[in-house]
Amino acid sequence: MPSAAERTRTLVHSTCSAVLLVPGLTAARPDQLVADLRTVGPDGDVFLDFPADSPAVRAATRAQDDEVRAVLEITDVAPVSVPRRIRGRAWVSGRLTPAPGQAGPGRMTLRLDVGEAGVDDLWGAGPVDPEDFARAAPDPLLRHETEILQHLASAHGEQMDLLCSLVGREGVTGATPLALDRFGLRVRFALDDGHTFDARFDFPEPVADITGLRRAMRQLFEAAAG
Repeated sequence: MPSAAERTRTLVHSTCSAVLLVPGLTAARPDQLVADLRTVGPDGDVFLDFPADSPAVRAATRAQDDEVRAVLEITDVAPVSVPRRIRGRAWVSGRLTPAPGQAGPGRMTLRLDVGEAGVDDLWGAGPVDPEDFARAAPDPLLRHETEILQHLASAHGEQMDLLCSLVGREGVTGATPLALDRFGLRVRFALDDGHTFDARFDFPEPVADITGLRRAMRQLFEAAAG
């Protein structure tokens, strides 16, 4: 399974909704605290790109020698329609400082020096050591997950429903792909009484790219059909 640090790095690198919270800072609109771009540097620092006149930039630049603490809160929502669409949350917190020269005209990049982090998702909840966060890599399927899950849900409903035979429960009426990573596919199953449950189908070995994923998915659907 992916480590808590890897899952947190994946969410930071993703397009999931993320809000930068600074104690005592208010904004006229919530989107003013949402960075236009998030990246992670080689030392594990999180870089956030904002308009130069955003409240977050003003707070970081006016502080000068005072320490500005901030928390980046990330919410992961399933890209397909399922009950309880929030798949998880992650947060990283630390010292916030300007990073001049890294953004274009009219913009400013802020550096979040990660001191603490944590994740609460489909795998479980737990803290993340900053050094582990810095060493971790995002899941290699991150850039493709949304498109693949939506394609499976919209174009491969019959194959998804074949997976119902592998869970060994009565009253299963449908299956929706919920999450995908290099280790396997997580599916949310519907029951005829209106309830749902999740099941995970691990790949024979972790996949590194789309070619490996196609092979693993073909094996999974062949097993379900057989």
